[in-house]
Amino acid sequence: MLTDLTLGAALAGLERRDFSSVEITQAHLDAIEALNPRLNAFITVTGEQALESARAADAARGRGAAGLLAGAPIAIKDLFCTEGVRTTAASRILGDFVPPYESTVTSQLKRDGAVFLGKTNLDEFAMGSSNMTSAFGAVENPWKRHGDDTALVPGGSSGGSASAVAARLALAATGTDTGGSIRQPAAFCGIAGIKPTYGRCSRWGVVAFASSLDQAGPMARTVEDCAILLRSMAGFDPKDSTSVDRAVPDYAKACGRSLKGMRIGIPAEYHSAGMPAEIEAMWQQGTDWLRDAGCEIVNVSLPHTKYGLATYYIVAPAECSSNLARYDGVRFGERVEGSNLGELYELSRAAGFGAEVKRRIMIGTYVLSSGYYDAYYLRAQKVRSLILRDFTEAFGKVDALLTPTAPSAAFAQGEKMDDPVTMYLNDIFTVPASMAGIPGISVPAGLDSNGLPLGLQLLGRPFDEEGLFALGWALEKAAGFTTLPAIRAGVAS
Repeated sequence: MLTDLTLGAALAGLERRDFSSVEITQAHLDAIEALNPRLNAFITVTGEQALESARAADAARGRGAAGLLAGAPIAIKDLFCTEGVRTTAASRILGDFVPPYESTVTSQLKRDGAVFLGKTNLDEFAMGSSNMTSAFGAVENPWKRHGDDTALVPGGSSGGSASAVAARLALAATGTDTGGSIRQPAAFCGIAGIKPTYGRCSRWGVVAFASSLDQAGPMARTVEDCAILLRSMAGFDPKDSTSVDRAVPDYAKACGRSLKGMRIGIPAEYHSAGMPAEIEAMWQQGTDWLRDAGCEIVNVSLPHTKYGLATYYIVAPAECSSNLARYDGVRFGERVEGSNLGELYELSRAAGFGAEVKRRIMIGTYVLSSGYYDAYYLRAQKVRSLILRDFTEAFGKVDALLTPTAPSAAFAQGEKMDDPVTMYLNDIFTVPASMAGIPGISVPAGLDSNGLPLGLQLLGRPFDEEGLFALGWALEKAAGFTTLPAIRAGVAS
């Protein structure tokens, strides 16, 4: 089936004229029509525009003018502004927003000929680890526990993108990662996903959550597919003051290169109390695979890792409180009239924001308030500097770090959700890298006792995404992860 192809295989097939972009795009649109009513992975499906883009890609390929991604049908997280196509951030307050401009990342994907199937669901304003906070309803993970049809979460916030890729509704997808929102859903859905170095991909035109943390990245079924997509997404953007002016390499060339002599660090602090034995065992297996590939394994320490989550949940809400102040019913967003300006603000925000977004705005406003700024926000920024220092010192000894991606496999919708702190702990292994701005990739490495995917995470030096792709490719080949989710294109559900 065309929907079973990897991005790399699809591009090769298009180049050989084995099939047309219209054919593979239509196959994915048919799969979305069949499965999206259940999975709810897409908020908006752009079928007519997709087929129009596919026809243009076929014509360009016929002229010998095909771009890097010409004719490949992919999905876009509904946090990227897309000109003329509704962009909601999964929030009622932006439910009818149609941007008059295109984000830099999506404009580069279009430049290279990618076909956009539609906009994928997410946690509202990217705030969540389960994709249960969307104003457009929860996303279902296409994986199932053995003998159990209970709906599982796909992880968050990029859960719609992860679910769509895993279920064969798209060849690949864009995501954003603030504290783990690419890597954790990738692990939950049995796919690959990379958070590049902060500044590698432009944030211009991406609806902001926490500006010093947000970073766009690719999600796909293989490490090589992520490398192909990141080459298109990355690059300097003068419209983004945090964008870094560095050449973008051909990341896919790193896949398959020798690992001989590379030093891989195993951070002691990631052996957290209560970690399931099967995740510990998978981590050890990953260590053995890299050793067998020629790597030297080194024990390292990241002593301030234990403060990562607490620091994140001061910095990120503070920045979200500032970024979301613009949604007031006057300048942006849904408007609910009131008897005066203050009431208009209050009613508009009460109607437009969901419970988790309100919670984080309140936390952020509190830590930025007079009398608490020094005690919380300023101290958190100092600890953030120490977390970065830990990584910098570790990378003086090793080339990359290996850890689990998440502390568990996917859990059921409704589980763990009564306690926000328990939900926040889902990001315990991914947040430190986000605080330091370093790149991290999640690779599917095995299954738990319930038949659900588990991921391994590789963390690298700033702008050494190539090293992560080389290591991730080796892990992927050693793991031989070929199990498919229960719900996918071409399978009755």
